[in-house]
Parts: sequence; C-alpha cells; structure tokens
Amino acid sequence: MLILHPEQPTSLVNQIVEGLRGLIGTQKLKADSKLPSIRAFAAAHGVSVFTVVEAYDRLVAQGLLVSRANAGFFVKRRSDDMAPGTPAAPQDDPRFDARWYLQQIFENRHLPLKPGCGWLPHDWLFEDGMRRSLRTLAAGGTDIGGYGLPFGHMALRMAIAESLSERQIVVEANQVLLTQGSSQALDLVARQLLKPGDEVLVDDPGYPNLMFMLRFLGVHIIGVPRTPTGYDLPALEALLAVHRPKAFFTQPRLQSPTCSLASMPQLVRLLQLAQEHQFALVENDIYADMDASSRPSLASLSQLRQLIYVSSFSKTISPNIRVGYVAAEPGLMEKLAQLKMVSGLTSSDITERLAFGAVTDGRWRKHLKSLRDRLAQAHASVARQLEALGFELFHEPAAGLYLWARHPDITDTAELSRLAAVEGIMLGPGQLFLVNPRPTGWLRFNVAFSGDERIWRFLERSIEERKSDLSGD
Repeated sequence: MLILHPEQPTSLVNQIVEGLRGLIGTQKLKADSKLPSIRAFAAAHGVSVFTVVEAYDRLVAQGLLVSRANAGFFVKRRSDDMAPGTPAAPQDDPRFDARWYLQQIFENRHLPLKPGCGWLPHDWLFEDGMRRSLRTLAAGGTDIGGYGLPFGHMALRMAIAESLSERQIVVEANQVLLTQGSSQALDLVARQLLKPGDEVLVDDPGYPNLMFMLRFLGVHIIGVPRTPTGYDLPALEALLAVHRPKAFFTQPRLQSPTCSLASMPQLVRLLQLAQEHQFALVENDIYADMDASSRPSLASLSQLRQLIYVSSFSKTISPNIRVGYVAAEPGLMEKLAQLKMVSGLTSSDITERLAFGAVTDGRWRKHLKSLRDRLAQAHASVARQLEALGFELFHEPAAGLYLWARHPDITDTAELSRLAAVEGIMLGPGQLFLVNPRPTGWLRFNVAFSGDERIWRFLERSIEERKSDLSGD
C-alpha cells in the first residue's frame, strides 16, 4: 500500500499518516474502503503495531478514518460523498475516552478473556445458593404483582444489621436502606450531600463510575493520591489547606483499582481530619466479604457519626441481582429514602428476597471462605507471572479482586488495550481510573480472570514489540 523509508528523518508515524492521506485524497482509497488490520499493516511494512496504532489514531482524529466495532478501520465517507438520505456509517473514535471504554466493557462481556473486568467468573459466585433461594421463592408463592417497600425488604435489612454488628458496626434495621446496587447508593448519597459547584474528594486512582456520576452532578472533583498502604496523608492535608470539600468518597479496604488497604492509624487520622474540616466521609466497602482479615473500618471506628457506609451483594452473590445498601444515622435515612422514591420508586423486592435467601443459606459462610482462598491463590499466581514479565506491582494484598501493575516499557495502556481487544482480550487501562485521565503505564488486573496463557503471550509479545520499537530495530 505504501513504501516507507526508515532512514529518512520523518518519523514512520508521519510517513504512514501522510501516505494514507494522499491515497484518500486522490481516491485511490475510496470512501468505506477497509484498511488492513493493525497487525497486518505492521507485518506488511515491517513496523511495530504501536506505530500503526498511533498513525491510525491520528487519521481518525483528522476525520479521515473511522473505527467500526469488531470490523476494523475504514475510510470515512464525507458528507459531500453521500447521496441524499444515505445514513452515516456507524463509527467509534478509538482515541481513549473513559466513558466510552467503560460502556464497551459491559457491551463486550462476550470477549473470551477479561483480565480487566470488575466482576467474578460465574463459577466463583454463589450460584447454588441463588438456585436454592429461587426455588424457595417459587415454592412459597411470592407476590410478584406489587412494589417493594421504600426502605427495602425488612428481613434482609435485619440480616444486614446483624452482619454489620459482626464487623463492629452497631446499627438497627431502620438505619439500612436497600438500593439497586452500590452505584445507586452512591448516587443517592451524592445527590443528598452535594450541589453544583461543591468540592468533593475521591481516591486517585479510583472508581470511574463514581467520578462520572459526580461530574454529572456538577461538582469539582479533587483526587487524593493512594499509596500501597492507603492514603498519602501529607498530600491530603495539603489539599485541605486550600480546599473546602463537602465530602470524601473513599474505599479504605481492597480499593479498586489498587487493592490497597488503609491501616488503623490512617483511618483514625482521616476521621480526625473529617472532624476538623467538617466534611462527610462516604465509605464504599463493597469488597468487605472478600477480606479474610477482621480489620477495622471507618464505620466501625466512627459508628456512623459524620459517615455514610455503602456496600453491596453484587460482587459475591451475583452482579445480576443488583442489591446494595446504605447505612447511616437515622436522621439521614428518611431523606435518602425520599430521594430513592423520587428517582426510581422502590427497589426490587424479588431480588432483595433472593439476596436474603442467599445470605441466610447454611452454605453462605463456606462459600465466602472458599472464595477468599481462591482469590488468595490467584493473587499469588498472577503476581508471579506479572513479575516474570518485568511488571512492577503497586501492592500485594493477597485478597480482593485486583492487582495494579505497570511495565517500564509500556507508557500508554489505553493503546495496549485497543490492541488487546482486537485479539479478544479486555484489559483495564490505567487512564480509566484517574481523576485527570492521561497516558499511563498502569493496568488493573482482575486476578480471577487472569489465568489464561493467551493473556500472558499477548503481553509478552507486546512488550517485546515495544522494546524493539524503542530501540529502533
């Protein structure tokens, strides 16, 4: 297609861009023509796949190419090339966009390899317990014709209160509000606490869904750096010297994406800072059931004073049941329940009853122990494989879902993730989790989905190609 000249001072990327621009401009490449795949182009012209990715990206940005999901790159049909009434070809801009990428994660769950996803494999979930709960509901003639209660199914709320007491969090059932997963819980809390223009603290890197939701509310997000041992407290104190946040949304335990754990002294100091600077703490503890250690939480230390606690059953029972909850002081619960009713009426009584049946099943605790053991084994195996390829590990918790890692020869994991998707691999690029997205070498690995050798062969090949590209070979 093109003749490239590596000996010339013009970079190979620019040579490809200008060469394809010329072919498109002279219509030697006509509208809707399909270009060779990234790997095919790289092999045919003796260049690295990273060079081709950058060139194709630039042509997309210039409006000359489009990327079509699961199809490849095509010459873009310009408006003056179209006959009247001709619909525009579907297109995706492959330049990294966190919201777009997050949507693709859920729309492309069919990808055979998912080391970047945020859930457990189906055979790691409590499927047997769910089936038994379903059979019990069916046999009991559950009413499916009405609405649930505003606060949610009472029996489950009582079970949650009892479970929280085992974690040293003393609450009554009337302090528990059931929601459609933890995402709705966080949304209700944010809308209750914040108004447009407010400043709010979040973990950085942190939870992308939360960041999107907060930005949608019009608040100013301030990132608090995570460290392998929890929080960068000097950085937090420096931020508090110049900002007046209304709240801090945080995951002290097995945080996503780093899986770091905040120590007891850090939790105590964070509570002190919240009191001194008068901001609310919102503790997202959705990975608590994956933690074998009986460690303190912000909620157990504060007993919900100036703190709101959020958790969910979606990670350990099944993502499909979408049952989460909020626990807080009684005075706040009525306001949150009213917001819940305004935004979506009641949550699903059926799924709440299913969750209740699962968590009161005699094998629930055995399931959690087995899950924790499997995760610990997966952590050890995946950590050693990453190190063998030269990755640096942020932290090794031996619990939870994730490992956060980077390789010195990979500077843009968004680019790597696009290449991986072509080969049926869903990666978790670091940009997705940053408060201020930028190219980064960090990747989030879900250890439960990282056992397939094809993932490691892809990473090894990509690293070698990158090294070759950097050396100029």
